[in-house]
Amino acid sequence: MTQFIVSLLVFLALHSVPVIPAIRQKLIKTLGRRTYLILYSLASLAALGWVFRAALRLNYVELWSPEPWHAWLPIILSPLAFFLLVTGLISPNPVSISFRRGDHQPGAVVSITRHPVLWGFFLWAVGHVIPNGDLRSLMLFGVLALFSVFGMVMNERRNRLNPLLDSTSVIPFAAVLRGQTKLRIDTAMLVAFLTAAALTTWLLLGGHAVLFGADPLAMAGV
Repeated sequence: MTQFIVSLLVFLALHSVPVIPAIRQKLIKTLGRRTYLILYSLASLAALGWVFRAALRLNYVELWSPEPWHAWLPIILSPLAFFLLVTGLISPNPVSISFRRGDHQPGAVVSITRHPVLWGFFLWAVGHVIPNGDLRSLMLFGVLALFSVFGMVMNERRNRLNPLLDSTSVIPFAAVLRGQTKLRIDTAMLVAFLTAAALTTWLLLGGHAVLFGADPLAMAGV
């Protein structure tokens, strides 16, 4: 349990860097933007891997019995999550997490939501709570889901004066439904769609079983 808690604290501390302008800008000035993004991405993946490794070492404590239909939640939500994560990271976005945060002309994905990466992370985390039904999964994915919500709140507060907030929304598609903006599609979204489709296919055809020892389709009774 100690290692799991420490790994979570490291993960959360690491992901606090992008929302603290002074620290982020100092690192970019010292390392250069490209080097900073590469090192930060590698550190994020390493920290997430540590969190999962520590979680898998915890004792299994069942909270409820998973049903076959539960497995359809991540099967449905994960492709959406992958799409939002990828397109959010590669699209310019001055008010949320992005590899191109410094670019002030936002990508088309902000017409869906101005926090695509955090929403992707949230959907992925929530989708994995119910199918697992155990304490360690609730702790792991629950904390990651709360982290996503916290990230949205912090970014909203930090960018409250940005005019982009007038034509976009936190809740996906809310700005479109209110007539504040029109749904747009750009190259980044097409790349993200193809990437999400390829990743989902690989995971369903055996990748998930190799990485995590669980076959989503078998769990869903397919």
